[in-house]
Amino acid sequence: MKLPILFLFLSLLLAYACKHDNGTKADQLKKYQEAFAALSDKQATPASSDSIINAWKRYNADPIVLADTDLNARTKYSLGKLYARKNPDSSKVYLQQALELVDVNKRYLDIKARVYNGMGNLANEEALEHQANYYYNKAAIIVLTDSTVKLKPAAKVIMLLSAAQSNKSLQQYSLAYKMNIAALQLMPQLPPNAPNQQRVLTQLISLVYTASLPKDDVAFYIKRLEKLHLTYPDDFNPRYLHDSKLLYFDNLNQVDSVLKYSLLNAKIDEELYEEMPLLPTTTGNLYTTYTNILANYTKQKDYRNAKVFLTKADELLNKSGKLLEYEDLIRGGEARSNYYAAVGDKNKALKAANDVNQLQKENYEVENTQAVAEMGALYQIQAKDNSIERLNEDIKLNTLKLERNKLTLVITALIILILLIVIFLFYSIYKQRKLKQEKENVQLQQQLLRTQMEPHFIFNTLSALQSFIRLDEKDEAIKYLNQFSRLLRSSLELSREKLVPLPQEIETLENYLSLQQMRYNNIFRFSIDAPFTDDLDMVMLPPMLIQPFVENSILHGINLNDKQSFIEVNFTLHGKMLTVTIIDSGKAISEKKPQNHQSLSGIISKERLQLLGKERNQTAGITQSKEAGGGTKVTLNIPVSQNERIA
Repeated sequence: MKLPILFLFLSLLLAYACKHDNGTKADQLKKYQEAFAALSDKQATPASSDSIINAWKRYNADPIVLADTDLNARTKYSLGKLYARKNPDSSKVYLQQALELVDVNKRYLDIKARVYNGMGNLANEEALEHQANYYYNKAAIIVLTDSTVKLKPAAKVIMLLSAAQSNKSLQQYSLAYKMNIAALQLMPQLPPNAPNQQRVLTQLISLVYTASLPKDDVAFYIKRLEKLHLTYPDDFNPRYLHDSKLLYFDNLNQVDSVLKYSLLNAKIDEELYEEMPLLPTTTGNLYTTYTNILANYTKQKDYRNAKVFLTKADELLNKSGKLLEYEDLIRGGEARSNYYAAVGDKNKALKAANDVNQLQKENYEVENTQAVAEMGALYQIQAKDNSIERLNEDIKLNTLKLERNKLTLVITALIILILLIVIFLFYSIYKQRKLKQEKENVQLQQQLLRTQMEPHFIFNTLSALQSFIRLDEKDEAIKYLNQFSRLLRSSLELSREKLVPLPQEIETLENYLSLQQMRYNNIFRFSIDAPFTDDLDMVMLPPMLIQPFVENSILHGINLNDKQSFIEVNFTLHGKMLTVTIIDSGKAISEKKPQNHQSLSGIISKERLQLLGKERNQTAGITQSKEAGGGTKVTLNIPVSQNERIA
């Protein structure tokens, strides 16, 4: 019974400890996650940027954050995101650290997708198209393949559109179209005036015409764009709507409509260029708009207006040509060559065509050199990723081995623990049984010792009675016999008990001393001093334990020629220890004889005391000393028990 109960107790204790520990850790992580969510929602402005970065840096040094992969990776991603514009190198370091934390694990897909997208943005800023495409696609694949990934719809749309735009630039049109359509399906989950509502549609329209895909849905997309601009005119840039309509009408060869929206774009681009003349995007947009208008006026053979925009394009080229991309310059050169050919200026047309060829050659060489360098870097990245995947597999195998070894170790430890518990229980049971057996042996020995001592006492008493009869002292003999009968009856009653109350033992001792006083013709006096207390009846001790020592004092400590001899018996109670002091007056020197014989009753009583002390696990003993007047003092220390008083 004891083993299952103990095992159940240990199991419950372990379960409670684990539950308490897990509960505490879960509560702690929940607080951190709530704090992270609140900090992530804060918009970084020039005024608040530094304080937000410092807050994330404090988390980046927090031991609790560093010990949790998810919190650690989110902290480093947030720092990388905040440093993206301020310090791209620091941003790359933080994002790489975040990636190393989560890339080896199939979990944490949401933060992994964010990090991939962030790495793609950094590569895109450095014009590393292939690297950007590699990371954008990894982020988009997570979104496409796992619908349960914990990302907001807006974040999913951004990742899909970034990957789609990157794939379009590298002419991976089918992949770009697939990602654009996936983003389109998420549009109902976005706020109706979200910027990406427009971006999804404009990217799809541009991709359809660039990749020569079916154009059946383009008109529907344009109507949706128009509805957005009509419903939320202040939230969307009309230039994107104009660009989409330009592509639509150009495909229909409606030059007038193309010119209409190109001229609207020119007005918008000129205003932006005036505000930000050094920004490559605004310069490129304006130059492209001018060359588009030039090309369409040339188609219409409106050479006067065409020349106006040729002049504008040339002025912008001379002023900010260094900010233009090869693609913009090539498109402008083609429009210029077509114009000169149309107006009959063959030399300028040929020169413009040669310039275009030279630009295309330079662009090819630059793109080829950059592509080779990028492919080398991309190869290293992919090799690193493959190495990480192999490392992942090794880690998984090692983890499985470790878990198996851990399980084996736990099972072994549990078996050892159970064996120790069983051994401990068996030892406890054995020890308890041994103690019980020893106690029973002690009790049997005490009973045996009492049976040995009582005949000795009776023998001495009958010898005294025989002496009275022989001397023909009938009255004394009768009186002595009556006293003896009372003592014998009391002794017989006590012999049945293991323990007797102290007052009863004192009464028996008093009867015994009276008998001995009569036996020796009252040549000694005696006194018994017991503690006066109401609880004396509660003090229990073995019967007839003190009598042999009193008898020994009478035989060896009383001067038979001195009627001033005495015996004093004093009882003192200290807790559960009864101290009995027996003092005699002592014999004359001439009466003292060497004692070669040791009292049988004394030996028996000493053995009883030793057994009693062993049974009670207390110190029991006998000490003997000489008094100044020549007498002997014997001190007994007897362990006693105290019964509760019954009301």
